[in-house]
Amino acid sequence: MAFSPAAQFPIYPPPQYGGPGVAVKRPREFACFSYDKDHAFRLDDSSLKWYYPPILPADLSKGADTFVKHDDSIDEHLDSLLATIQSYEQQKGEAIDAHIVTWRGMLTKIMAAPYDGDAFEMNATLYRGSIFIEENHAFKQQKQQQENNRPRRNGFSSSLMSFWGYKFETLSTLPRPWGEISRDYIENRDNEVVNNKEQYCSVVRTGFGNSIVCIGGEVDAIWDAKPENPGEPINWVELKTSAEIREARDQVNFDRKLMKYWIQSFLLGVPKIIVGFRTQKGILTRIEELQTMNIPKEVQHRRLVSWDGNVCIKFTSLFLDWLRANITDEGVWRIRRAHRSNVIELFRVEEVGHGNIITDDFMNWRIKLSLLKTKQPTVAPSLETAPSSEGQAPPEQAGASG
Repeated sequence: MAFSPAAQFPIYPPPQYGGPGVAVKRPREFACFSYDKDHAFRLDDSSLKWYYPPILPADLSKGADTFVKHDDSIDEHLDSLLATIQSYEQQKGEAIDAHIVTWRGMLTKIMAAPYDGDAFEMNATLYRGSIFIEENHAFKQQKQQQENNRPRRNGFSSSLMSFWGYKFETLSTLPRPWGEISRDYIENRDNEVVNNKEQYCSVVRTGFGNSIVCIGGEVDAIWDAKPENPGEPINWVELKTSAEIREARDQVNFDRKLMKYWIQSFLLGVPKIIVGFRTQKGILTRIEELQTMNIPKEVQHRRLVSWDGNVCIKFTSLFLDWLRANITDEGVWRIRRAHRSNVIELFRVEEVGHGNIITDDFMNWRIKLSLLKTKQPTVAPSLETAPSSEGQAPPEQAGASG
C-alpha cells in the first residue's frame, strides 16, 4: 500500500514549551455509558461504583484464578463513544461542537510525549468538521505481546501485576452507596470475583487553547454522588496501585508515574487519586489520597524528577492545532511516534472513506441531522452544560502550575 508523504510534528526539549500558559477548559461530563458484567453496552450509569476504603492488609493476588477478564484482542474502535454522542445529539437536536473526538488514552499519550519516549500509533479521520482518533489496534496488540514476553525481576508476570490493579478496585468500591450495602458485603469484598468487563465511562467536553475536545474514558469510582446540575464538577476517584516506597530510588520512580496519574485524572476532571501501596509480592499495605491539582507542585517541590504539567498542556495544544491544520480531507490517517523519536508523524493510509473508525449508524445519524437542520434552521448551543466561551481552567483543574 502506498502511503502519503508524512508530515512531522517536532518534539522539542521541554524548556522550549515555557512562557505564557494555554487556556484550558475544565472537563464537564455531558453524557455517560456503562459496560455491564458481560461487557454489553448500556446507555446509563448502571456500572457506576462508590469508593469505600479497603480492609488492610490484603493479598492482591487472591482470586487471580477466577478473574473474569475482558478480551481486549477485539477492536472496539470508537463504537460505544459514538453511540453515546449520537444519543445525546438526538436528545438535543444539535451536533456537538468538538474539533477532536477520542478516548482519554490517546490524549494521555500525546500529553506525556515531551517526557515519555513510548511509541504509539493511532488512526484518525475527518468527518463533518471533527477529527475522530482511535488507537491502531494492531500496534497495541504487538506492544502488549512484547510486554507479556518481557521477564520480570520480581518473578511475577505482567498479567498478574495488571490483575493487582483490578483487585484493588474490587477491594475499594461498592456497587451502590454505602448506606444501601450490607456490612457483610463490605467486609467480604476480598472474596468477590474480579471482573474487568464492567466499566462506567464518562464523556466530557474539554479544550486546549483553540481546540475543543470530546473525550470518553473509564472512571473507577465516585466519592459521594453526582451533582443535580449537569456539568458541575463531580467528585470522581481514580484508583491506582504502586510498589511501596522504601528508598530514594522508589520515590523517583513514583514521581515519574505521577505524571501519567495526573494526566489521566486531569483529562476527565477527576479531583482525587487514591494510591494503594503494595509490597514486591503484591500485599496491599497502605493507601494514600492525592489531590490531582496538587500533584505537579508536589513533584516539583521534591526536585527528584523534572516534569511540568504546563509543558504537557502547551505541547498538547500546539499538537492539536497542527493536527487540525494537516488533516483537512477524508481518508484514514496514521499518527505515529517511534520509540524515543523526537517527531510525531502523520500520513494517510487510506485515501477515501473513514475505515472502521466511524460507525454506519453514526454517519447515518449525522446525515439525518444535517437534513433536519436544512429544513428547520435554528441557532442552538451545543453541549448546553459546557458553553464554549469558557476561559482559563479554574484552580481545581489548572493544577499544573508549580
